[in-house]
Amino acid sequence: QVQLVESGGGLVQPGGSLRLSCAASGSIVSIYAMGWYRQAPGKQRELVARITTGGSINTADSVKGRFTISRDNAKNTVYLQMNSLKPEDTAVYYCNAARYPYDYWGQGTQVTVSS
Repeated sequence: QVQLVESGGGLVQPGGSLRLSCAASGSIVSIYAMGWYRQAPGKQRELVARITTGGSINTADSVKGRFTISRDNAKNTVYLQMNSLKPEDTAVYYCNAARYPYDYWGQGTQVTVSS
């Protein structure tokens, strides 16, 4: 059973930065597509950024140029560097690991952008 544990969320002022981490149990980061999703109150969960096993990256238009996904295979960890945060980035951020037919989710970490 794969476990994903997110950390790094919190309260930050607009324009600030945070780095989220997703630690995976087992050596899956290099063989699963890893992604970050978010869900704001009253809204559907949406893709933020995703990195494939081959290293291809997809990033949502709303965060392009501000957020960067990366992975450390040796540490079995995926990161989301978030810069120039805006109030509309406020959401619960979830880590995802996918490799058909398997799909795993972390418990989420709250990010609140407010002055």
